[in-house]
Amino acid sequence: MTALFSKDTVRRGIAAHSAIGLVCCALLYLICVSGTAIVLYEEWQRLEQPSAPEMESIAPQAVERAIANVAATEAGQTPTTHLYVHMPTEALPRTTVTTDTQAVHVDAQGAIAAPEENAWAEFLLGLHYTLNLPPVLGMTLVGMFGAMIVALAVSGIVAHPRIFRDAFRLRARRKDDVATLDWHNRLAVWTLPFALVIALTGAMIGLFYVSGASLAETAYDGDGDAALAPVFGAEPEGDAAPAPLPRVAPVLDYMDREYPGVRVSYLILHDPGTRGQHVQVVGEHERRLIFGEYYAFAADGSFKGTAGLADGETGQQFAASIYKLHFGNYGGLPVKIAYIVFGIALSVVVTTGTFIWLNKQARKGRPRPVIRAGWWGVTIGVPVAILATLLARLTLGNGAPFAAIFWLVTLAIVGGAILRSRQAGRRGALAPTRGFAP
Repeated sequence: MTALFSKDTVRRGIAAHSAIGLVCCALLYLICVSGTAIVLYEEWQRLEQPSAPEMESIAPQAVERAIANVAATEAGQTPTTHLYVHMPTEALPRTTVTTDTQAVHVDAQGAIAAPEENAWAEFLLGLHYTLNLPPVLGMTLVGMFGAMIVALAVSGIVAHPRIFRDAFRLRARRKDDVATLDWHNRLAVWTLPFALVIALTGAMIGLFYVSGASLAETAYDGDGDAALAPVFGAEPEGDAAPAPLPRVAPVLDYMDREYPGVRVSYLILHDPGTRGQHVQVVGEHERRLIFGEYYAFAADGSFKGTAGLADGETGQQFAASIYKLHFGNYGGLPVKIAYIVFGIALSVVVTTGTFIWLNKQARKGRPRPVIRAGWWGVTIGVPVAILATLLARLTLGNGAPFAAIFWLVTLAIVGGAILRSRQAGRRGALAPTRGFAP
C-alpha cells in the first residue's frame, strides 16, 4: 500500500510537531518565571524610583489637594474618564494619582512631586499577564496554560502511583537521567498544592476576559459593565454636563469613622468633573483574601453602599479572593518569599519535564539535538533576558524598549544554542571514524 506521505515529509512533520511542543513548553516556562518575578511587583517599583516620596498615611485634605493639582494640569484637555488615587499601603507606601493620560507621585501635602516611572515593573506584569500580546489574546493564552498546568499535575499523579510514597527519595548525586527524573518528581510533589492553586486561579483570571466578553455579548447586548455588575456592582447613570470636582475628604473621613478596621488602598473618581461623577473607595480587609471591598459614594459625599465583595454572595467573595491567592500579595514578606521559592521550583519542574521527554527520545534511538539545544536556550535565555531588561532600566531609563529587548535577547540565546548544536553536528558528521583516525 502506498504511503500517504513520503518519508522526508513525515520526518519534517515530526520535527515541526516537536518544535510546536517546544514553543508551548517555552511559553509555559515563561509564565512560571515571570510570575515568580512579579511577586515582588511593589518592591520592583520602589527599586525603579527610590526618590519618590513615601509616607505611612496621607491626610484626607492632602488627597483632595492632590486631585485638584492633577486636574489643574489637564485643564483644556479631553476630560479623563477615571482618576485613581493609590493610597499608601504597607507594600507600597506612596500616594500616586493616575488619569487616562498621566500618573504622578504626590507628597504628603498633596503637591505633585514627580511623574511615576515604573515602566519596567509594568512590562514584567504585562509579560506575565499577556505575554506582551494584545490583552484579550494574551490573557486567553495565559488562562489556557493555567488549565494546562492543572492537567499536567493531575495526570502526573495518575501516571506515577508511587509519587507520594517516594516523595523524599532524591538521588541528586547521580550523573544520569535518574537525577533529572527525581528532581522533577520530588519538586512536583512538594509544590503540588501551590501549583494547583496558582494554576486554577491563573486560569480563572486569564479566561475571565473571554467568558466575560461572551456573557456580555450573549446576555447583555454587548454591555460589559452590566455583565460584571452582579459580581463587582453596577455603575450609576452618567451625565456629561460639567460640574465641580467632588470633595473626597468627607469620603475618607467617613471611612475612617465608620470602617476603622478597613484600610483604604484606592480612591477612584468616575467621570470626574461631570454631573454624573461618583466616588468609589477600595478598602482592604485585614485577614481576608479579598483584594478589597468597593464602597460607593455620591458626588456630595453621601454613602451609597457596598458591592458585597466582603459579605455578599459566596461567588462574589470567591471572585474577589483569587487575585491575592494567585499573586501572593497577602501575609507580607514571608508569604512572598514562599511564593518565590515555590515559583522557582515550579519553573524547574517545567524545565526538567522537557528534558525527561528528550532523554526518553534519545533512549529510543530518536535523539533531538537541535530541540535539546533550543530548550537549553529557553531555560537560560528567559531569566537572562529579564535581567537584561532590568539592566536596561537602570542604565537607559524608564523609556527603554523592554519588550523588544526581552524578546531579542531570548531569541538570540535560543538561536545561538541551536546554531551551535547544528555546527557541532556537522563537525561530528565530517569527522573520520575511529577506525580511520590518524
